[in-house]
Amino acid sequence: MEKAVLLKAIIDNAIDGLITIDEYGIIESINPSACTLFKYTEAEVIGKNISILMTKTDRIHHDSYLFRYKKTGDANIIGVGRELIGQTKNGTQFPFRLAVSEVKYSGRVIYAGFIHDLTREKDAESNLQDYTSSLEEQVQERTLSLRETVAALEQTKKELNLSLENLGDTVNILKQTQGELNLSLDKEKELSKLRSRFVSIASHEFRTPLSLVQLSASLIERHALQYENPNIGKHVIKIKDAVLNVTAILNDFLSLEKIDGGMVQAKCNYFNMKEVAAEIAEEMQIALNGNQKILYKHRGPDISIKLDQNLLKNCIVILIDNAIKYSGVDCRIQFYTKINDNNCTIRICDNGIGIPIDDQKHLFEAFFRAHNTGKISGSGLGLSILSRYTELMKGKVDFRSRINKGTLFILQFPIS
Repeated sequence: MEKAVLLKAIIDNAIDGLITIDEYGIIESINPSACTLFKYTEAEVIGKNISILMTKTDRIHHDSYLFRYKKTGDANIIGVGRELIGQTKNGTQFPFRLAVSEVKYSGRVIYAGFIHDLTREKDAESNLQDYTSSLEEQVQERTLSLRETVAALEQTKKELNLSLENLGDTVNILKQTQGELNLSLDKEKELSKLRSRFVSIASHEFRTPLSLVQLSASLIERHALQYENPNIGKHVIKIKDAVLNVTAILNDFLSLEKIDGGMVQAKCNYFNMKEVAAEIAEEMQIALNGNQKILYKHRGPDISIKLDQNLLKNCIVILIDNAIKYSGVDCRIQFYTKINDNNCTIRICDNGIGIPIDDQKHLFEAFFRAHNTGKISGSGLGLSILSRYTELMKGKVDFRSRINKGTLFILQFPIS
């Protein structure tokens, strides 16, 4: 009795499933592990044909297996382990290994089936196959890539060998080119010195005869008063204007040359912006044409700022002079200065001929003049000099212009 209890305990706690059937395939016992595998309770399967635990395909062949074994002793299942597919109560299927043993007990024959769930093993096998396939694909890809790399390396090797063969010639060419560049650079430096020297000498040499022409024109004008000949006065004025234009052009050339040579530096000092701007507006009155007027106004506190007074004055004079030249005889030139906590802003606006849109991007280039200036005199250097002076004072220049509507220039400088 004690052995029977022990045997039952072992069967009930076995990890694998255990089912016994009679010679007709009727289930006589089933342990808890088998119930768990097939999702049946013990009461639901006892007395039922074992085929309820099989797939449709295996059900067809099961009874024939038992009949053939009893008749011929040929073991398709009995005593032979094999893999089968089981079907649970809810219809799902799983793989398992079945080992069937024949047991003769109390004058009759029963069959004991030992069931081992293969789900994990099959999943692992499937994963292994997938991994093996993936690995084979990777190996093929890497092999192909390696072959391509080797081929590329061979080609590179050939190219390198060819390059090495020509390297000596290339080095010689580079040395020759370097020598030519050094020679060109020396020539460029020499030309730059010659240009600076020429501009300096030309400016000096031209000033003396121009001064004599100016003085002679003034003397002619004085001595011609007694003749009261208007034609003499008219031509004297033309001579004076021509001398002033040539002098202005020479001054522009000299200023640009000094900037390019690094001889112009911003020398900042404190001065009253309002007073300086008012003086400039007053001085420029003599350059006005016809009924032109300069309207000056200051906004903000009347305080001193720290900038280069001479450079700033030159910038303002350039802009007002342009406004006078490129505007009509009835033009009102609006000249504003403004100071706040951080900036000094200068605005000069006219209602003149304006600047064509296509020309605006070149406006600050040296020697550039807009296409609509016609016969109005000018060297094309003023705004280039203005831009350089503004940059030296760490300021910025901006403008807006419309054809036949006028132009607004804005200079802004930090004063903090």
